Amino acid sequence: MRKKSINKRPGLKAWALLSIFPLLSGCEFLLFDPKGPIGAQQKDLIILSFAVMLIVVIPVMVMSVVFAYKYRASNTDNEYKPNWAHSNLIEAVVWTVPLLIIIVLGVITYRTSFSLDPRQPIESDKETLRIHVVALDWKWLFIYPEQTIATVNEVAFPVDTPVEFLITSDTAMNAFFIPQLGSMIYAMSGMENQLYLVADEAGVYRGLSANYSGFGFSGMKFKAHALNDESFESWVNQVKKAEVALTDDRYDQLKVKSKDHPVEHFSDVDPLKFNRIIEHYTGPQNGQ
Repeated sequence: MRKKSINKRPGLKAWALLSIFPLLSGCEFLLFDPKGPIGAQQKDLIILSFAVMLIVVIPVMVMSVVFAYKYRASNTDNEYKPNWAHSNLIEAVVWTVPLLIIIVLGVITYRTSFSLDPRQPIESDKETLRIHVVALDWKWLFIYPEQTIATVNEVAFPVDTPVEFLITSDTAMNAFFIPQLGSMIYAMSGMENQLYLVADEAGVYRGLSANYSGFGFSGMKFKAHALNDESFESWVNQVKKAEVALTDDRYDQLKVKSKDHPVEHFSDVDPLKFNRIIEHYTGPQNGQ
């Protein structure tokens, strides 16, 4: 009978796995590069929670090496206790430390559930800008009810100005997320979710859907432009010069499934379009 081959180099796979880490140098850690106060608080929360959990992880990693070395078969210097079964000190440590960690994380969670509530308005000397957000297959529609303009896969707002996003979906559930500004929140048909964000630095930030919704999900991305006041006004005026308005017929075309949809601007839109999209799911025609 042929003998089964044995891998005599068990560390080879480990070294092969470690060798791929340099390839990750091109990854963008957007959550750790916040551009707004909400994102900054969430970054601190992630780091603090991770540090608290390391109180357990680091000792376990150290003991995995120390115990394996100390209790190796060739070590004959230590006393052999095959019938040892209990230690009050060990019991106290393995119960007290996790309990304290749970208490600390519980307090942190309780406090940040209020301080980072996405529906909590942001205090500012500037007037809050309202933007309606509609998730479609597979694109994002942004409606500015006060400016009566709309865009697809592009959103802009002034720096240091609180933005109130009212979010819904006219298709499957999605998740609206601008990582560098913080607070992912779900978009669901027939429902209105509320999210307050503010950018404290001008720039172009990546926006995306964080909830898988079909084959076009990978292209459901948008750019968020944080502009100074003058540049934002110029951007609004540029959108108003677009040749196409967001009529009902044009909106029906947007609802058709499309992948990697290009940026579009609409010079005019019904300010109540967002409400009518929600009412389509909640109105009398749906038995409500």
